[in-house]
Amino acid sequence: MEIQSIKNRFGIIGNSAALNHALNVAVQVANTDLSVLIVGESGVGKEVFSQIIHALSARKHNPFIAVNCGAIPEGTIDSELFGHEKGSFTGAVDSRKGYFETVSGGTIFLDEIGEMPLGTQARLLRVLETGEFIRVGSSKVQKTDVRVIAATNRELLEFTQNGKFREDLYYRLSTVPIRVPPLRDRPEDIPILFRKFVVDFAERYKTTPVQLDEDSRNLLVSYPWKGNVRELKNIAEQISVLSTEKHIGTEQLRRFLPETNQNRLPVLAHAGTPTGGSNEFANEREILYKLFFDMKKDVTELKKMFVEILQNPSSTTSAAAFARESLLNDYGATNGEHAAPPTPALAHPTVVNNQPVIYHHDDIHHHEEVEESLNIMDKEKELIIKALKKHKGKRKDASSDLGISERTLYRKLKEYDIDE
Repeated sequence: MEIQSIKNRFGIIGNSAALNHALNVAVQVANTDLSVLIVGESGVGKEVFSQIIHALSARKHNPFIAVNCGAIPEGTIDSELFGHEKGSFTGAVDSRKGYFETVSGGTIFLDEIGEMPLGTQARLLRVLETGEFIRVGSSKVQKTDVRVIAATNRELLEFTQNGKFREDLYYRLSTVPIRVPPLRDRPEDIPILFRKFVVDFAERYKTTPVQLDEDSRNLLVSYPWKGNVRELKNIAEQISVLSTEKHIGTEQLRRFLPETNQNRLPVLAHAGTPTGGSNEFANEREILYKLFFDMKKDVTELKKMFVEILQNPSSTTSAAAFARESLLNDYGATNGEHAAPPTPALAHPTVVNNQPVIYHHDDIHHHEEVEESLNIMDKEKELIIKALKKHKGKRKDASSDLGISERTLYRKLKEYDIDE
């Protein structure tokens, strides 16, 4: 079956190479009984791929069920998946069949498989290897014929190293892995998807669809879309409902894009590199980018301030006091000290014959470069210490402010021997 006909059938919009590759893999594996692991960030449409695999398989006339493993409490997930006998636990007033029994002959889609408890993982591994399971509270072994498709937005291989996911189950599930690309890796598809969503909304409510100008389209494409297609659809519907204008420019569009994400740089993915595996690296890289941008801004402000002092001697005293206070605050906040940093020599103009000497820009160019440590590790350590002090040692808040995971922050604390 052609890829385009599959896109039309399942409402998939886009033509990026990464998306087409994922669809090709799904089509090729559909007519087998191999287990499939679909990997991708939240909101990329992993469930659609499971439906494609089932619809193109020999099981297409048999049941298909999607189960969100993260939404079922740990105490009842075994009963939901494998069933239970009457009286096996408090509240079990009757016997009940589980999903693996009722969907026999069909396909079961286990979403958020990384949230599955370890005990349930052992039961699932037995089903995958032998097709056998036991109801909760029973000793009778039962058989089932179910194809398992799993999905996750986590890096399961990393979970296996931390003991949160069984390594044998990981390799059993990922017989055929399918990696669904995030929206930021499909920039050419973003305007098409946006247009599709606003047209669908306009048809539903009998209104005129909004339109973007060229600048706003560029802004839409450059936005990182952490929520992927789901977030893009939400933004498209918000604009359709709340915008009083039908032609949207950059200013109108910015009002609908969350400010917390607008200043974040998009994650750069290289061809052939798993997106999920690079998340931690990308987050650390963003910290360094932010640090360097802040440093550049601070240096620029200092240059302007010193030039103004030199050109306006009458304001030297107040400006120097202000500069000293600002530098003292920054120096103390960064290094945990209260001693004042050295006073810049340029804060006191040279006096000749009782007249201040006014320097011009060309005269001070050789003074602009300040020798300082540009070691990345030193700057990263400095930024982490700053974040911890800002949030009074709360790792969760500090890691959120830095844009990294709490686990990564913990590793950095050990690596840099930072005393909280």
